[in-house]
Amino acid sequence: MAVPGSLRRQPANRGLVSHCTHHHIVVFLLTFFSYSLLHASRKTFSNVKVSISNQWTPSCKNSTAPELQPFELWNSSHLFSNAEEATLFLGTLDTIFLFSYAVGLFVSGIVGDRLNLRWVLSFGMCSSALVVFSFGTLTEWLHFYNKWFYCCLWVVNGLLQSTGWPCVVAVMGNWFGKAGRGFVFGLWSACASVGNILGAFLASCVLKYGYEYAFLVTASVQFAGGVIVFFGLLTSPKEVGLPELGADEDEASVEEDANRPLMGNDDVDDDDQNYSIQATDNDNQPKAIGFFQACCLPGVVLYSLAYACLKLVNYSFFFWLPFYLSNNFGWKEAEADQLSIWYDVGGIIGGTIQGLISDVLQKRAPVLAVSLLFAVGSLFGYSRSPNSKPINAVIMAITGFFIGGPSNMISSAISADLGRQDLVKGSSEALATVTGIVDGTGSIGAAVGQYLVSLIQDNLGWMWVFYFFILM
Repeated sequence: MAVPGSLRRQPANRGLVSHCTHHHIVVFLLTFFSYSLLHASRKTFSNVKVSISNQWTPSCKNSTAPELQPFELWNSSHLFSNAEEATLFLGTLDTIFLFSYAVGLFVSGIVGDRLNLRWVLSFGMCSSALVVFSFGTLTEWLHFYNKWFYCCLWVVNGLLQSTGWPCVVAVMGNWFGKAGRGFVFGLWSACASVGNILGAFLASCVLKYGYEYAFLVTASVQFAGGVIVFFGLLTSPKEVGLPELGADEDEASVEEDANRPLMGNDDVDDDDQNYSIQATDNDNQPKAIGFFQACCLPGVVLYSLAYACLKLVNYSFFFWLPFYLSNNFGWKEAEADQLSIWYDVGGIIGGTIQGLISDVLQKRAPVLAVSLLFAVGSLFGYSRSPNSKPINAVIMAITGFFIGGPSNMISSAISADLGRQDLVKGSSEALATVTGIVDGTGSIGAAVGQYLVSLIQDNLGWMWVFYFFILM
């Protein structure tokens, strides 16, 4: 006989509190800040686009050209004849990064389920830091400017950074069960927004010395973070002798419900349990499911397609918001970088509150749908924001609340739900693969969107860019 949801919820929450140890806190913080550092290095690129564009255009059309710099040295950095071409190339680099990032996510999810998650995450962080340093700092120090070299570096950076999200979500899924997952993952998924804030802060502090120092600082911090992750991260409770999630499911029905994701069907018949993507065997170490098997899990394809549209809008704000503020309102680049933080602040609050509401309602989809309806209105209002920093910041935060919140939920809590549903029989070796599929599909949509944003803005203006966001 099924236990009513109202009666099941209280023991599940008590189980969450009683099973929480200092290891859970350490894992939460290490995975949180590891992905924050990855996002900080990405945010650096978006925050210094104006400086890069100025560096890559001729001095005769660039009023910011240093008069004391030798003419020959200055003109050796010419890649484009005007700022519009430089802007289009910057959008192309965003698209290249996201396409390679998307391809890497599909691969990294599979690799993460088969290798040690700590090794994969640490390797991706340290290697990506070296690539970012070469892209933004080393090339400027050597005065080496080449479009194809930039493109190749950004392809490699996208592949390396793709190791981050599937690994951290899988580690979090290993440590935290269904009880309170919406709130825990909603709070934890603020790591991307915190990374954006950190990247914007670091870039704005050193930008006056040159954009190459912004890349240097974020790359150094990211590399150090990768070393800490390698020596300090515990990927699963069994590494310290704690029981894994679902280990005592047969002993208590309450604990079974506590670890069952929201995607599971409580009304399913016992006969239906014979259909399972992963068969039970005598081996204590469950095998990772295949890529196409993961795609066949209920909800994976639908949430992946929805996330593709949502991530397109979210990453367009991520890549282009500082540039839009400088270009449209004429604000200084450092001021635009600091003001763009409010979008991420709204996303942090939105992801946490909406995750908590989804826990109370025991449903995710209705919360997402209502939030996205409000997001349409907030986008329309932000497109008509006046030339006032306080008003712009308030509307920006509201927009981040209704867009960043659902984006964080799909990429974290819902991905964990999908990767631990009944058809997988609690195998943690599906988490990274499913997360890679959801986030990879979303990155494909975001990649297409970045090129479309630069194209629409160049031909129709910023207002039509916001209409495009509303459509998505």
